[in-house]
Amino acid sequence: MWWRRLIVALLAMAYLEVLVVVGVSYFSGLKQAVVWPPKVEGAAVADKDVLRVQRNIQGLQRRIASLQPRGVYIVVDTGENRIYVKKGNEVVRQAVVSCGSGDVLQDPTGKRKWVFDTPRGEFYVKSKITNPYWVKPDWAFIEEGEPIPKNPDDRVEAGSLGDYALGFGDGFFIHGTLYTRLLGRNVTHGCVRVGDDDLKEIFKIVPLGTKIYIY
Repeated sequence: MWWRRLIVALLAMAYLEVLVVVGVSYFSGLKQAVVWPPKVEGAAVADKDVLRVQRNIQGLQRRIASLQPRGVYIVVDTGENRIYVKKGNEVVRQAVVSCGSGDVLQDPTGKRKWVFDTPRGEFYVKSKITNPYWVKPDWAFIEEGEPIPKNPDDRVEAGSLGDYALGFGDGFFIHGTLYTRLLGRNVTHGCVRVGDDDLKEIFKIVPLGTKIYIY
């Protein structure tokens, strides 16, 4: 009968539709399974990787904090000719200074040579001197074209270092200057020259043993 053939045809169409739906679902699920876990914008990062990165960052922050100087310390920027007295991250005092010129002086005999640079690195205040005297080294006389004296007393010069000096080793000082008009320029033989008012305050603030960082 015609209606039986119609029923069979409809059943066949329904069965085919079910097969198509199931097939599409299967292949869609298979494709998703291949790329599991699903990716978000950019690279997917597992939770354990995120935690490891966070722990590394926290560890680095702790190491940086442990390396930060404690208490009062001095920072000298030889390029910008600036000195900073700091306490932690706070700048207690800052000033314009003069640092080493970088000039080279050759002994006329050719046996010695001096480079007038301010040393870079980590130092500390080894001495605090009021009304300091300068004991002039050989290069000071050679530079001025004068004979090197045999009498040690002839090397002593008063007044040229200002009212205060902070010694940090090998004959280098943070001290005053007669040439305040040259502050801010690289003109010294290696010492750090500071104006009178700023030097007086720095001298009062920093105790012996204060760390000095020069770069």
